[in-house]
Amino acid sequence: MTQRTISQSLFFYFISALGISMTIKAMIGVSSFNSLNTALADLTHLKIGTITSSINLIFLLICWFLDSNRNKTQYLLMLISLVCFGEVINAMLYLVFSQITVTSYPLQLFFFTLGTLIGGFGTGQVLRLNLLKFPIENFCVLVAERTRRSFSFYRYGIDFICVGLSLFFTYAFSLPLYVREGTLISLFLLSGAISWSQKLVFFPKSEKMMIDN
Repeated sequence: MTQRTISQSLFFYFISALGISMTIKAMIGVSSFNSLNTALADLTHLKIGTITSSINLIFLLICWFLDSNRNKTQYLLMLISLVCFGEVINAMLYLVFSQITVTSYPLQLFFFTLGTLIGGFGTGQVLRLNLLKFPIENFCVLVAERTRRSFSFYRYGIDFICVGLSLFFTYAFSLPLYVREGTLISLFLLSGAISWSQKLVFFPKSEKMMIDN
């Protein structure tokens, strides 16, 4: 673990937060996980980034207890980055993007698609650097290692639960509908963007960094 790797990981972590903020601002639906976050934000009157960080921190805590090979420094970095992750989303949505109005549907589609690609790019780079992990994905990996089910089974299961809860809150409390066409676009586009990004190397590791890692 080096300072350079930490800096790069944090940078791309926040790029991912920027992309998420753009998809929410487009207002044509959001990804499965974010559909729950936005519904809970409406229900509790808390900021979306705050809800996002809170749920991720719950998963991080669960991972801490499940991970027999836990690295304290790594988990501390993930905790700090998750708090900052939510604050970046809040800053973009409630400060920067609050001055922007996306009204036409083609522009909303473009804004959402661009946000999904940016978010997928940031996420892919974080995964490539393999320092800061995303708590939900890490949770699914840890559970899959202890059961006969695959990672995909648990990851899609969480998506299904998030969508179900979002729809429940929407109809039970008359909230806006966040499971829309954007949710489907994200389902097909996000994983491809992440896979593409993981193959891109912008900052090759020096020999010293490879030894340190």
